Amino acid sequence: MSTLQLGLLLIGAAVIVGVVVYNRLQERAARREAERSFRSAHSDVLLQPAPGRQEPTLESAPAPHPVLQDDAMPDSRVDYVINLDIAARVAGSQLLAEWGALEHRFARRVMLAGTDGEGWRRIAAGDGRTFTALQAALQMVSRDGVAPEAELLEFRALVENLGTRIGATLAAPEMRQALEAARELDGICADADIQVALHVTGFTFAEGSDWDQQPFRITPREDGVTLALDVGHTLDPGRAYEAMARAAAQLASTHSGKVVDDNGNVLDERGLASIAAQIETVRHALTERGIEPGSPLALRLFS
Repeated sequence: MSTLQLGLLLIGAAVIVGVVVYNRLQERAARREAERSFRSAHSDVLLQPAPGRQEPTLESAPAPHPVLQDDAMPDSRVDYVINLDIAARVAGSQLLAEWGALEHRFARRVMLAGTDGEGWRRIAAGDGRTFTALQAALQMVSRDGVAPEAELLEFRALVENLGTRIGATLAAPEMRQALEAARELDGICADADIQVALHVTGFTFAEGSDWDQQPFRITPREDGVTLALDVGHTLDPGRAYEAMARAAAQLASTHSGKVVDDNGNVLDERGLASIAAQIETVRHALTERGIEPGSPLALRLFS
């Protein structure tokens, strides 16, 4: 083979690789856009992992729990947290008036906590205390992905302005490191963000109180019912999945139906066990980062 032919082959290979990489990037961008609109993008649990959110055997459905951000405190694992030390005590009502502009701009992605020297707590309307130190936080990671760098810059500038007005000194993390940590966490959450659905077909489902207070969603369909579990939103997802699988098997047995996946393929014990193993892998990946599925922190991340 001549040098010219070899060079042309190498150029052709490089073009092909470039096209593949471009397509992967476009696929991930499209997946992110879908998540912003529908909060989920679903694939079969038994397929190989795909770029972006990996959500096996799922179907689009509202989250089963509210996002309990009001119960949460600033957390550097998820938030960009700026500490403010106040020279003279400031009343909670004044702080909330100053904080209003940030809440208007960033909504529930920001939170303000304070201390009067006797413990930290969220500052809420009607708080009659005065504060000596504050924590202003911007949530960096959610199902929408990582907060844009421009928003982080804007948040920091607004908090610095607030600090000037109330006579506070600020201590803030380095923004570049915070963004890198957020991107790393987002990658972990993308792999862990799954909802599992089991469809029981072949009968007409009758809703009733027997299905109240279950750790999974129950949605009637024309030919049966769908049982669905949002892993990140569920405390002890392994046990919740076991309960869901038992319920599906019981319904199928009682009504001479069958348990199938999104593609209509029957799920036998081996298939159900494979799903359980994936759920345990997800739970382990999250708990290694100090994120317990179903906790207020997890609910914020997977919102």
